[in-house]
Amino acid sequence: MNIEKVQQAAVLLFARQGFAATGIRELGAGAGINSATIYHYAGSKEELLVQVMRGCLDEMIVSGSAALRISAEPTLQLAALVSSHVGFTATNPLTARVAEYEMRALSPENQAAMQKLRDDYESLFAQVVERGIRVGEFTTDDATMARLALMEMGTGVAHWYRPDGRLGLTEVQHNFVAMACKILSADQSMLAGIEFIRPPVRLSSEPPGMSAAAAH
Repeated sequence: MNIEKVQQAAVLLFARQGFAATGIRELGAGAGINSATIYHYAGSKEELLVQVMRGCLDEMIVSGSAALRISAEPTLQLAALVSSHVGFTATNPLTARVAEYEMRALSPENQAAMQKLRDDYESLFAQVVERGIRVGEFTTDDATMARLALMEMGTGVAHWYRPDGRLGLTEVQHNFVAMACKILSADQSMLAGIEFIRPPVRLSSEPPGMSAAAAH
């Protein structure tokens, strides 16, 4: 037994029924260990949730920052960042959902720390959108609304994407990039011939072989 197995059991249960409704005994049963052994891996159920959320948000920041380094051109950065966001969410749907929706379950101190990480990630989108507008590559009536639309659109992939679905992940990523360009009136021809999609990282906390739809 290792911490990854415990985190995977926690993610599956938290995503399926919520943090508050999940007991320590259920976590132990899900991980295949005695409930008391959970405390060997985390001091509390909340600490286990924080471990999962921190791992998720840290990787999103790392992947998003790497996406921005693809180019100095805002349109290329937008394509890389959106495809990174969609790819990560599709690959880690349950962990992404837990990180998105269980923030409210945290104590004020932990909530502030996790919100700081989320804000750091969101700032990557804000930087790209604002710079694209400033240099004339993007046009929008409201930069904040555009940023929120881009992020929510990508986050929603966690609810419906299936690896065996109608479209492969790369096709989904390209479709989302096209929609992002339309939202910001960006010139998609700038992306022609450029490979901006990188393989997404699969988190150790993500339950194996489990899509968000199948978790219900």
